[in-house]
Amino acid sequence: MAAEVFLSPGGRALENWRTAFPGLACLADAGQADAVMAPSAPSRVWVDVALPGWGEAVRTLAARGATVVVLSALPEGEQAVQALEAGARGYCHACAAPGMLREVAVVVEHGGLWVGPELLARLVRATVPLLPAADPAVQPTNPLQALSAREREVAEAVAKGLSNKQVAQGLAITERTVKAHLASVFDKLAVRDRMQLALLVARARM
Repeated sequence: MAAEVFLSPGGRALENWRTAFPGLACLADAGQADAVMAPSAPSRVWVDVALPGWGEAVRTLAARGATVVVLSALPEGEQAVQALEAGARGYCHACAAPGMLREVAVVVEHGGLWVGPELLARLVRATVPLLPAADPAVQPTNPLQALSAREREVAEAVAKGLSNKQVAQGLAITERTVKAHLASVFDKLAVRDRMQLALLVARARM
């Protein structure tokens, strides 16, 4: 049984998909997914928006308990919102590097949400004003104080919507180091994904 199932027109698999997940199953119809999804744990199903009726496929698969990630050759905000409203846990570029696809898989596997930088910024802008105001009688604490100086730099860069590669370039460190710092940040701040981290950073600045 496959842990990674891809749905695309004609059941075609892009080379970056196969490089990221050598054992993937690629299908042309959501109705075939049950036959290849792992029975012990719901598979991740990656749905290409080029597939006719992709939105309905996402809704159906999410209702069956699958973790769904939507892939788009031309990612844009409205489509991302449509994917999330249909039940997807992630939305990313169909031609993303294999390492990025594996990173998406890890995030959604652990219950996180993966969205691109544009949508992340948009969601944060929309959500921060809805957060409850701090109680003036309580001395405010900044959760970012629990981080080391470098961890805080990484957290603030990621909260801006930067990818691990962009963070690494900006801080002159390796992507592996960024991942290590980010794992520590998530653990110390008890957040699951970039969205939760971005909201926490934004709230700390208020």
